[in-house]
Amino acid sequence: MRTKKSVPKHVAVILDGNRRWATNRKMKPWEGHRVGADRFDDFVGWCKDAGIKQISAYVLSSENLKRSRTEIRELMRIFMDKLVEWDKSEKLKKYQIRLNFLGNLVGFPSDAVKMMAKLMKKTAKFGKMIVNILVGYSGKYELINAFNSIMKSMSGGIKITESAINRSLLVKTPVDLVIRTGGHSRLSNFLLWQSAYAEMYTTNVLWPDFTKREFNKSISFFSNTQRNFGV
Repeated sequence: MRTKKSVPKHVAVILDGNRRWATNRKMKPWEGHRVGADRFDDFVGWCKDAGIKQISAYVLSSENLKRSRTEIRELMRIFMDKLVEWDKSEKLKKYQIRLNFLGNLVGFPSDAVKMMAKLMKKTAKFGKMIVNILVGYSGKYELINAFNSIMKSMSGGIKITESAINRSLLVKTPVDLVIRTGGHSRLSNFLLWQSAYAEMYTTNVLWPDFTKREFNKSISFFSNTQRNFGV
């Protein structure tokens, strides 16, 4: 049983509602994503202050990449701008934040792929906080990738076990809390294995409007929930 002061070690967040936020303001769909990208920086800061050690953020799903060419081009521009901003910032070093970019990067602009690799190398030794950015990602892709990896390493009578799957996943740490904005209460193909026993906090607030107050409500929800690892 947890105390009320306890916080999750690993928080997964589904940043939903960026497009709806923009549409409500008669803006271009991708303009909501730009505001949402800045909100994510705030979110990382709140997590750091709360003592959360790991974040996994659903930034671009494989389904997102099936949108119109114009929207994808603008999304990639926003993503690249944020990568450059992180590269120039001293906060990653100051707070010892390690960045991981995980997912299927086929089709991503080469300059974005290079910048992601640069940031991962640059922050590889930092260990106070881990921030996983899931891009071109789907939970099914991750599991298929893990199973294929295990099959390649198998010889003789080796079996596929839970521990073998854990070792082969992109994100290897179980999720304690899933936060989803935007009013939906589904995982949407996000960290399916890791979230098997996670608590789930959903809010109608669209991601660009997500505040520190709403964040604190999600942590309070987690702290006051008795976790049962089963039915």
